[in-house]
Amino acid sequence: MRDNGNKRARLFSIRYLFYDFVKVTAIPGYLWFRPKRIYANPEAKKKIKGGALVISNHVGFSDPVVIMLAIWYRRHHFICIKDFFEGRLRLLFKGFHCIPIDKENFGMDSFRIITDHLKNGEVVSMFPEGHVNTDADNGLDQFKSGMVLMSVMSGKPIVPVYIHKREHIYNRTKIAIGEPVDIVALHGARPSMTQIEETAAMLREREQELEKLITGGKKNAFTK
Repeated sequence: MRDNGNKRARLFSIRYLFYDFVKVTAIPGYLWFRPKRIYANPEAKKKIKGGALVISNHVGFSDPVVIMLAIWYRRHHFICIKDFFEGRLRLLFKGFHCIPIDKENFGMDSFRIITDHLKNGEVVSMFPEGHVNTDADNGLDQFKSGMVLMSVMSGKPIVPVYIHKREHIYNRTKIAIGEPVDIVALHGARPSMTQIEETAAMLREREQELEKLITGGKKNAFTK
């Protein structure tokens, strides 16, 4: 009985009142983006349960909205630079429970804040390229390896997502979702720096594979 009560508490939370209100009333967003989800395999199609770090390529400023529409059943805590919390839209970013970081001074305190969210069973979403890739036609930029350390410190998996930038507004927005990657299962709780760097490169390759699912270079995907 207590478990059901905890589930209801997570489903209906005063803390997320603004977030949930916007999500429930976001019908125009669905109509505008008309998301088409493509899953790499049956494992990727399963709903994300518990804490998870969602990573995605970054093709535009609307990407957070696209990710929220793609993984609609979970609340997302996006990692963003602290400057966004100092401008006119600061209340919006706070209302969506974004996690501010200082890109110029990203230390262990920032890691602990992010991993605490993950350990609490929340979904943290980020863009490991570190910026909007304005030249996405030439491929993904290198991924920051910090995401691997976040996954290891929290013991939570990484879920790769790829957003395909649509050419025209009348095209549907296509999002490819891969299966979760358990970093601790791969390298243990204390991976070497070499393993961390190699894993970041591997995750970038996973993103490239997801891109092929959308562009037609790879088959056997599941759509929705």
